[in-house]
Amino acid sequence: MTRVLVVDDQFLIRAGLVGLLNAAPGFEAVGEAGDGEEAVQVAAKTRPDVILMDIRMPGMNGIQATEHILADAADPAPRVLVLTTFDLDEYVYGALRAGASGFLLKDSGPERLLAAVAAVGGGDALFAPSVTRRLVEAFAHQARSAPGTPPSPDLGTLTSREVEVLKLIARGLSNPQIADRLSISEATVKTHLNRTMTKLDLNSRAQAVVIAYETGLVTPGE
Repeated sequence: MTRVLVVDDQFLIRAGLVGLLNAAPGFEAVGEAGDGEEAVQVAAKTRPDVILMDIRMPGMNGIQATEHILADAADPAPRVLVLTTFDLDEYVYGALRAGASGFLLKDSGPERLLAAVAAVGGGDALFAPSVTRRLVEAFAHQARSAPGTPPSPDLGTLTSREVEVLKLIARGLSNPQIADRLSISEATVKTHLNRTMTKLDLNSRAQAVVIAYETGLVTPGE
């Protein structure tokens, strides 16, 4: 059973998502929130597996709520799936940078939404890598040069192999493709990725892609 918290400032959208989840086998809406501050409180109380997070909300927005929730969450932390009206959204980029696992367009159909929640809840990559990559390429340079942006982690803590794996992830390769490219097993790829995420204090594969671009390890169009 995948336990889901629904966060959206529009009541009808929120109610529709709750109803969809509760009607589908294998899912349970364990809570709902109308803004980011309430989301932080309900997440701490219900400890969901996945959070459907509206990104643009008055008061505390989805980026800030994601940061607070992931910073305070007990292990395992919930997976945050951002809801947005358009994919090239700077707010979505900010949420991925904060540790969200992926994003979903609000006009996606019920089957797509349930499949996305199931994928994120199971720890799988949600999107074709090209989608995340296109978003990151659109905003990475802008974010890196923006005043007040927190510094990116130091990649100097990574081994040469971990750097290789991170670079290939950022270029959009899947674990099987990376394993084939480096002549190693998929299990070894996962080990390198897990160690990288632990060293850099990352919450998701998407966040790893963001960091690779922001540090200049990979450049747009490469």
